[in-house]
Amino acid sequence: YTDHAIQALETFKSKGTPFFLAVGYQKPHLPFCAPKKYWDMYDRNAIPDAPVSSPPADASKYALSKFGELRSYDGIPEKGPVSPEQRKELRHGYLACVSYVDAQVGRLLDALESTGLKENTIVILWGDHGWKLNDYGNWCKHSNMEIDTRVPLILATPSHKGGQKSKALVEFVDIYTTLASLCGLGVPDQCEGSSMIPLLKDPDRSWKSAAFSQYPRGRLMGYSIRSGHWRYTEWIN
Repeated sequence: YTDHAIQALETFKSKGTPFFLAVGYQKPHLPFCAPKKYWDMYDRNAIPDAPVSSPPADASKYALSKFGELRSYDGIPEKGPVSPEQRKELRHGYLACVSYVDAQVGRLLDALESTGLKENTIVILWGDHGWKLNDYGNWCKHSNMEIDTRVPLILATPSHKGGQKSKALVEFVDIYTTLASLCGLGVPDQCEGSSMIPLLKDPDRSWKSAAFSQYPRGRLMGYSIRSGHWRYTEWIN
C-alpha cells in the first residue's frame, strides 16, 4: 500500500498539479500481524501490563464493553478475562504493529522529501480511535472512556514552525475546516469545526473549553464531554 502511495507522489510531482492524497493504514488494528522484524524489536517479558487493570469503582455498567471483537479470534475465551500469557502476546503484537506502521509513515515522508514536494505540502496524521490493552480490565475500543476517544494528531505545514506541542482540545470535526483554510479554499457554512491555524501560530493560546464524543451501547447513546481535567458521560435512551 505504501508503494502505491509513493508512486502517486511521484506522479503528482511529474504532473506538477495540486493534489490531495489520503493514505489509511489498518494497523495497529486486529489482527496484530506484522513482519517478524517488528516483533523482534520488543522483549515480550519486559513489556509492562496496563497501569490500571481493573474497572473504575462504581462505574456505570455501560461504561465498558465485553470486547466481543477480540473474543471472535481463535484462542480468546468466550467469557471472562484473557490469560496472563495472552495479555503479554497481545500487547507485544500491538507494539509490533505500531512500529510497522511507523516505518511506513517514515517511508512516505522520505518520498515526500526526495520528490521535493515537502516544501509545498501540508501533512496531517491522526488515528481514528484509541485502544485498550487490558486497561480497566478491558480490551479494544467501543467506549466513551478517555483512552478510546483520545488519539494522536500531528499537523505540519511549510509555513508554520514545527516541533511544537499544544494542550488545547481539538476534535476530528476541526480537520476539514483546518485543511480547507490552510489551502485557501472556502469552508461550507454547515461545517461545525474550528480551524486549528491559530494554534499553529500560538500553541499555548486560549482555545476550546470542551471536546465532545459519543458512542452507543445497544439502544442507549453515550454522550461525553471532556473539559479541563474531567470527562463526563451521560447515557440517553
